[in-house]
Amino acid sequence: MIKVSNLSFSYQEGSSILSNINLEFDRSHTAIIGQNGAGKTTFAKMLKGLLKPYQGEILIGSQNVQNTTAAELAKVIGLVFQNPNDQIFKSNVLDEVLFGPLNLRIDKDIAKLNAMKALEMVGLRDKLDMNPHDLSLSEKKLLCIASVVAMDTDIIILDEPTIAQDHKGKEMIRSVIQSLKKQKKLVMTIIHDMEFVAENFDRTIVLNEGKVILDGDTRHVFSQKDILKQAHVEPPGITQLGEKLGYQETFLTVEELVEKQRKS
Repeated sequence: MIKVSNLSFSYQEGSSILSNINLEFDRSHTAIIGQNGAGKTTFAKMLKGLLKPYQGEILIGSQNVQNTTAAELAKVIGLVFQNPNDQIFKSNVLDEVLFGPLNLRIDKDIAKLNAMKALEMVGLRDKLDMNPHDLSLSEKKLLCIASVVAMDTDIIILDEPTIAQDHKGKEMIRSVIQSLKKQKKLVMTIIHDMEFVAENFDRTIVLNEGKVILDGDTRHVFSQKDILKQAHVEPPGITQLGEKLGYQETFLTVEELVEKQRKS
């Protein structure tokens, strides 16, 4: 679905943010992790066409991002910003979620149906007439997720989706991701919540100083302690606990460790 070749980017000459990135993405749910400043959000903006490479290319299907506007790419790829206040601008919740689908010229009835389904998924269907700026930070984030989901794009990027979320909010986001997976959509996330990565994403890419230093199955990635340390990333707590208990396996969930303990 996405092919990135020899991609480099800099905001100013002599200071590279991304260097020689070569990646391909199928429909495997993918997390991109790394410390602040590693280039994660810049990379996401480039996939969306908000920034253009100074070297290399990005192909979204058959479309070259270099020659395609962000508006044209909106038909195939959606991005949920890290800060919901950067994305919200309508006067009520329903209009906010309808804006994207209607601008993609989706039939009004279908757009309304998609919007209501998306709002139901994130628990905001009972707040259709509220001003989005009166919502809590957690609800604003969920609203932005619903707005992008309602656009029905094949690719969705979530920038720090679990920020400000309690357990209930995280479970809603998890449910949305699983629903999108069943629809054969590609979900990517930029995130610092390693537990959420371990539980929900098949593939994990580690960025450090603008370069890919690790890419693979999430379980394998979290087993590479030395490389993660280089990127200033700690494995999930449950992975670290399993190691301290003396197990050779890399555990991604509490359930996995409990089952291992039960069988021991």
